[in-house]
Amino acid sequence: MNDNTLRDLRKPRRLAGGRLPKITFPCDYPIKVVGDAAEDFAASVCQVVIRHDPAFDARAIEVVPSRHGRFQSVRLSIRATGESQLKALFVELKATGRVHMVI
Repeated sequence: MNDNTLRDLRKPRRLAGGRLPKITFPCDYPIKVVGDAAEDFAASVCQVVIRHDPAFDARAIEVVPSRHGRFQSVRLSIRATGESQLKALFVELKATGRVHMVI
């Protein structure tokens, strides 16, 4: 593989004309929430998520500790209904003060 075929996976793939692909709502939307490791971190994330997606099933989450155990990532999927729902969810997660990153 040469350098011309590699791309930075942190940057979204753009369509012709430099446009970003559109998300068609409603859809299943994967989210990863990263914060300091604690016994109740996943539960606090789920409490916020269920306010934005009442049908959310917390049994389907995956909690992954960091290599040294200082952080945890909670991987989940919600039924996204629109951009405003996603923005509100991300804002509320960050407002907890426990979340470092939402991807």
